[in-house]
This record gives sequence, structure tokens and C-alpha cells, in this order.
Amino acid sequence: MRLLPGIVLAATAVVLTACSSGSGPTNESATSSKESASATTAPPTTTGGQQDCAAGYLAQFTPRQKLAQLLTVGVTGTADAENVIKTEQVGGIFVGGWTDKSILTDRSAMAKVKAAARTPVMVTIDEEGGRVSRVKDLIGPAPAARVVAQTMSPEEFYTFSLDRAQKLKALGVTVDFAPDVDVSAQPDDSVIGDRSFSDDPDVVVQYADALIRAYHEAGIGTVMKHFPGHGSGSGDSHTGAVRTPPLAELQTKDLVPYRKLIDSGSAVMVGHLDVPGLTQPNVPASISPQAMALLRQGAGYDSAPFDGVIFTDDLGGMAAITARMSIADAVEAALVAGADNALWITTDAVPQVLDRLEQAVREGRLPGSQVDASVLRMAKFKGTAPHC
Repeated sequence: MRLLPGIVLAATAVVLTACSSGSGPTNESATSSKESASATTAPPTTTGGQQDCAAGYLAQFTPRQKLAQLLTVGVTGTADAENVIKTEQVGGIFVGGWTDKSILTDRSAMAKVKAAARTPVMVTIDEEGGRVSRVKDLIGPAPAARVVAQTMSPEEFYTFSLDRAQKLKALGVTVDFAPDVDVSAQPDDSVIGDRSFSDDPDVVVQYADALIRAYHEAGIGTVMKHFPGHGSGSGDSHTGAVRTPPLAELQTKDLVPYRKLIDSGSAVMVGHLDVPGLTQPNVPASISPQAMALLRQGAGYDSAPFDGVIFTDDLGGMAAITARMSIADAVEAALVAGADNALWITTDAVPQVLDRLEQAVREGRLPGSQVDASVLRMAKFKGTAPHC
């Protein structure tokens, strides 16, 4: 039985497992990633009752709303968030540097946002510390990952992270797009640089594990990034295409954190990375069926299979994607490839994207069964799946 961290969106601290995975009650006490490992290596058994339960959960959504559950979009503030949830029932909102922070500091604002949702909505943020810190004015600053590894032990970092996670939880945040598990010796101010704990993958694993354990104890979901590894990439995916070393070279360094933490209960973010030996030409990992299959199956990098949530990196504000395709094209490509959740930074295109996704389902490019599986993974990650 797989034990999941307490990722809590509702008032309760109990996380209920998805119908397809059996039952696994948890609490919010510290749970090591080792304790989280188990059933992902064996195919799940699904009874008729569990199938009925899953169908019952899915039945609350229209086909369009199921697709909307697979989207996380950046919002400008409370009104923007409330509108996109009320009109389209998106599964998640993203609080960025441009977002009016009163959505987090005003309890009535967050209550209005959450009340608009048919099922609890993810409130996500990019809070790594160092250069990537959206709310340091609200919860205090944190050193960059590289500095952390040089100045704290993993257990000291666990304690430090637990305090920050509890503060994020108090603001209404439910998911943090952290830790960055890239393995890198690049200069501090490069795209990854000091966002990486170390150029030693085992050091990255120790500190990433500490953060994951702390955040899960606090009831905050975590997302490891940027699969299969941005640490040795050729450039910055915010400004253009990034090419990594060949897949064979990623095996002994960049992929180690995923191999060792795949059963931690963390989700995974796939980067906009061209990976020789894995992705097809001009098809970055974030929209690549081969990259998604590598993560899901695990065998291609000597890992356990992964049945958690796969997020994309931002599809709407990074030139590695936007120079190649529209947001509607990118979201469709990502979900068809096997991602569970497409992330981008504005709400304007949500109706257009959902129109495209509905068309993709009608025309058979995006199987309905795949959509349902992703909706159930999202429910399990959010802690909102029914107890079957």
C-alpha cells in the first residue's frame, strides 16, 4: 500500500486515495520518502466497486470541466481567479510575481476563490528561495539552494523548510513548484546555477528529500523539476531552445534525483528540453511522448514506474515553446503526450484552449480514458479523491 503525504486542500488533514489505487490513509506527521515507496512497482488491482466509485467522482464534471481540471493558469488577482474558476472550473491557479498578493493575505479573497470551485482548486506558487521567491515579503527570505547545501545540514534544512511550508499553508497555498532537483555546476547567475543544491546528485537527493518531507508534513504538495535534467543544458528555456547532453549521459547524474525520489509522493515537472537520444527533433520533453514514457515506465533510466502527477513547465511564457507553437497547440501536445497538467501564466486563452481540447477528444487525438486517468491522478494529488 502506497502511503501518500498529506496534501490538503480542504479543512481536513486526512488525504483520501484515488479509487484506482486502493486505500492509504495518512496523517500530517513526518513521513520519509522511504516510507512512501511501495506499490508503484506492481500493477494496481481495481475492483468493480472501485471502478464505480471512480466513475461517480468523474460524473460530477462535464467533459469540458474534466479537461479544465488538467489546467493550471497564472492569475492577476482575486477577480481573475474567481472568474476563470467559476466559468471554466480550472483545476489550479498559479500565483506569480505579477499577482496581487491580497489573494493570499485577505482571507475573504481566498475564500471567494475556493468557493467558486466545484472541487477544491490547487493554489500553486514558485517558491524555491534565493532568486525564485514570490512571497519572501510575506514568509521571509530563504537562501538559494546552493547556499543551503553549503551552510545547513539536511535535517537543519528540513526544520527550516517546515517553518516556511507552514507559513505558505497559512496563506492558502497548496502546491509549491519545488524542489529544483537539477544537478549543476553552472555559475550562480545562470538559468539554473544557484537554484541547484549541488553538482553532486547524492547531495541534491539529500536536500530535496528534506524539503519534500517537510512540505508534505505541512500539507503542501511538491513538484520536482525539471525532468529529465536542466543542469547541463545549453541555455535558458525562457529565451530559446535548450539542448541537454544525450540521454545516456544524463543517466549517471541528472536522472539520479528522480530515480531515488520517484516514490517520495512528489509530482514531477517536465522541462522544455531537447534531449538527444530521447526526444524527436524540435519536440522538447514537455510535449514529448518519449519523455513522458521514460518517466511513467521508469525502465529507461533504471527507476520504478511513476504514477504520480506530471506537470509541464510554463507553456505560455517561455520561448522554448512559444517560438514553436501557440498555447492551444502546446497544451494539446502536452496532454496528448502524457502530461497530467498543463501550466501557463495567464487566463486569457483558457476558453480557446478548452475548445481545442474538446476537439482533440472528439477526433480521437486525446483519448477520453487518458483524460479520466489524469483527472483521478490530480484528485489523488490534491487529496480530494473519494475514499473507495
